[in-house]
Amino acid sequence: MPISRFATIHMVVLGLLLTAGTRASDDYPPAVKPIIEQRCMVCHGCYDAPCQLKLDAWAGLQRGASKDKVYDGTRLRTANMTRLFIDAQTNQEWRDKGFYPVLNNDNPQQSVLQGMLELKQQHPLPPGDKLPDSFDLGLDRKQQCAKEGEFASYARDYPLWGMPYGLPGLNEQEHQALVDWLGDGARGAPSPRPVAAITQAIKQWEQFFNGESLKQQLMSRYIYEHLFIGNLYFSDIGGAPTYYKLVRSRTPPGKAIDIIASRRPYDSPGNERFYYRLQPLRFAVLDKRHMPYALNKARMQRWRELFIDTDYKVSKLPGYELDVASNPFVAFRELPVASRYKFMLDEAQFTIMGFIKGPVCRGQVALNVIDDHFWVAFLSPDSTGDQKEGEFLASESSNLRLPSGESGLLVSLVEWRKYSKGQLAFLQAKSEYLQQRLTTDHISVDSELIWDGDGDNDNAALTVFRHNDSASVIKGFVGQEPKTAWVINYSLLERIHYLLVAGFDVYGNVGHQLESRLYMDFLRMEGEQNFLFFMPRDKRIELRDFWYREASNHVKQYVLGDTIAYDRESDIKYHTDDPKREFLEQLRKRLPGAKAPRYQVQDPTFEALQKLDGKPFSLMPEVAFLQVFGPKGDKRYYSLVHNNGYLNNAQMFKEAQRRIPEEDYITVTRGFIGSYPNAFFQLHEQDLQGFVDAIIALRTERDYAALVSRYGVRRNATWFWRLSDDMHQAYQRLEPVESGLFDLNRYENR
Repeated sequence: MPISRFATIHMVVLGLLLTAGTRASDDYPPAVKPIIEQRCMVCHGCYDAPCQLKLDAWAGLQRGASKDKVYDGTRLRTANMTRLFIDAQTNQEWRDKGFYPVLNNDNPQQSVLQGMLELKQQHPLPPGDKLPDSFDLGLDRKQQCAKEGEFASYARDYPLWGMPYGLPGLNEQEHQALVDWLGDGARGAPSPRPVAAITQAIKQWEQFFNGESLKQQLMSRYIYEHLFIGNLYFSDIGGAPTYYKLVRSRTPPGKAIDIIASRRPYDSPGNERFYYRLQPLRFAVLDKRHMPYALNKARMQRWRELFIDTDYKVSKLPGYELDVASNPFVAFRELPVASRYKFMLDEAQFTIMGFIKGPVCRGQVALNVIDDHFWVAFLSPDSTGDQKEGEFLASESSNLRLPSGESGLLVSLVEWRKYSKGQLAFLQAKSEYLQQRLTTDHISVDSELIWDGDGDNDNAALTVFRHNDSASVIKGFVGQEPKTAWVINYSLLERIHYLLVAGFDVYGNVGHQLESRLYMDFLRMEGEQNFLFFMPRDKRIELRDFWYREASNHVKQYVLGDTIAYDRESDIKYHTDDPKREFLEQLRKRLPGAKAPRYQVQDPTFEALQKLDGKPFSLMPEVAFLQVFGPKGDKRYYSLVHNNGYLNNAQMFKEAQRRIPEEDYITVTRGFIGSYPNAFFQLHEQDLQGFVDAIIALRTERDYAALVSRYGVRRNATWFWRLSDDMHQAYQRLEPVESGLFDLNRYENR
C-alpha cells in the first residue's frame, strides 16, 4: 500500500529507532503507523473524534475512549478539559477522568479495538449505491462507545458498525499487521532524535524567547499568545519539516518540559518563574488543524526590528488579571501598535486561519456568522498603527472589551447588551477619529490605503471559503466575485484573534459560545463597513442593504447606521455603476499574489460551472475533490467548492429560512481546498464535459444520486481507500509543507 510522508520519516530512521531501546516510546512503530494514519486518524483525530478516541498519537490509543462529548452546545457548566498531553499525563490520571481502555494487553483478542476491527472483517459493508439508513453518519449522532464488557451486545445490535465505521474494512495485509501488533502489546516506538542543526536552532530560539529585559518579556508574551496554535518549523534547515509547539514551561531550556496547563494562553502561569519552550509536535499532521509557521534567521531579525530595536519603553509588565489579560489593548498597551500589526500582517493567512482551523476542529459557533465566500484585504500599516492610533485604541479599551468566557447563559445575555453599546460607541468614535485623521494628515481614501504586501508578500490578499461548520483560508483572490469583502485594520484583526483563538474555549458553556457568536457579528460587520468606506457615498447603503436583506434595523446600525456619522466621499474615481467590482479588480491587479495562479483552472470545460449560479448547485456537496485521468495515465486534481447564498448572516438561528438557493454557485480550483471532503469524484478526461453537463442539469436529489452513481465514489466502493491514498499523496506532492491528512467524518452517503 502507499505510504504517506508522515510515515516516510519514520521509515528512514528505522535503524535509529531499533537501537534506541532505552528511550521512551511515544509513537506508532513504522510497521503500523501508515495504516493507522490513513485508515484510523482520518476519523479519529480531533476533539470531535468519536468517543474521544484520539488515534492521532500513540498516547491517545493508550488513553482510550470516553462516553463524554467535547462538543455540547447546550451545557450550562464549563466542562472538564481533556486535552491529550496537557490535562493528564498518565493512563491512571485519564482513568480518573472517565476514560476507559480500548486495549487489553493480557488478552488482545478481547480488546475493544481488535473487536471493532474483527467485526468489520466478519461483516463488510453491503454492496449497493449507498449505505443502509441504519448507518448514522451525522456529526451529532448518538455514540455507543462500548466498553470491553459491553462489546458483545454492541456487536450483536450493530454488526455492520465495525471499524473503520461506515467505510471499507482494511485489506488482509493491513488487518493482519494491526492484529499482530496488538497481539504483541501494541508497543510504541521512540520518535527520532532531532538532528544537530535542529537542536542548535531550538537552543537559539528558546534563548530569544526568554530574554530578560522588559521589552523582550513583553514581546515574547505577545508572540506566544499569537503562535501557541501554530506548528512551528525551521525553514532554514533542509529535509522534511519537523514541527514544534511554543509552550509555557515551569522548567528552563535544557530541562525536560513541564508544561503549564492553562485553559487559555493568557491565563496566569502562576507566581513562579516560567519559560517559553519549543516542544516537539506529538500528534500526526492533520490538515484540519495544521497551521505551519516558519522560523528562520530572517524572521528573528524581523522581530528584533519590530519589538526590540524600535524606540519605545516598557514601564512594567502587564498582569494576568482577567480584565487585563483578555484585552490586548490593555495588556500590550506599551507595545507599539505598528509593530503588533506588522507582526500579524507578515503571516496574515496564518492569523486569519486561527479562527478557521486549529484544535477546535468544528467551528459552527464562529463560522455561521460569515458568508460562504468572501475576499479579505488589509489597511496599510503605513497609514494606520502609529502612535496616534495607539493612543486612540488605549482610550477606547473599555469599549473594545472582549468576552472572557466566565459567564453563564443569563449573564451572557446581559453582557451582550454591554458589548453592543460598547461596539456602537467605538464605531462612532472610530468614525470621528478617521475623518479627523484623513483631514489633518491629508490622506486620500483610495486603493493606496490598502496594504500591498510591501511589494512581495502574498498574504496581502486572502480568500475565505466557508463549508458549513468548517472553512478554508487561502492566499489570493480566488473564485468568482464574492457578494461581500472585508477590509481589516489592526484593531479588528486583534479582536478576531482574541475572541475566536486566544479566548475561545471549546469546553466552555453555552453562555461562552453564545457571547462569542454574537460578538463575532460585530467584527464581521466592521470588516464589511471598512470595505464600504471605499465605495462612493451614494452606493454604500444600497450595498449594505443587499448584504443585510431582511435584517432588522437594529442590526444595520452597526454597518453605516445613523449613529455612525461617516460621510467622507471616496477619492477613487469610478467609471461604472458597479464600483464594488471596479475596486476589487483594482486590488486584484495591485496586490501581490492576488491572482492566485496556483488555483486557476486552465481547462475551459469548467467555465460553464464558474459562470452560472442557481438551484442546481444547491444539491452539490460543500467540498468535493475530483480526480481526472489524462490520456497518458497522468492524474489531475480539482476542488469543487459549493458556496451557499443567504439573505444575511446576522442571525444565529433560522439559517435554513435565510437560504437563497438561487444564488448558490460553484468555485472550481486546481489542487485541494478544504480539510473535510464530502465527496470524491473520479473520471477520465473524455468524460469531463458529461460530468459538468450533469451538474448543470441537477434538479432533484435523484439527479444528484445518479451523478454520484456515474462519477462518484461512495463510502462502500471497493477502491475507496486506494483513491483516498492517491488524494493524500497528491496533496503532499503539491503542498509539502501545508498538507496534512484529510478528515472523512463528513463524507456523504447520498
